Amino acid sequence: MSKHSSLKASGSAGGKRSVMKRFERVKVLKQRGLWKEGQSPIGLPKTKGVS
Repeated sequence: MSKHSSLKASGSAGGKRSVMKRFERVKVLKQRGLWKEGQSPIGLPKTKGVS
C-alpha cells in the first residue's frame, strides 16, 4: 500500500513560513528600536517581517 500524495513530506521542507520564531521577532523589534534590554521575550507584540 502506498502513501497518499498529500502525506508525503517532499514539498514541505522549502516553503516560506508565515510565522516568525521568537528570536526573529526580537530581532525585528531591535531594528525598530522597540526592544529594551532586559525585557521579557514572553508576550511579544505581533510583528511583520522585514522585507
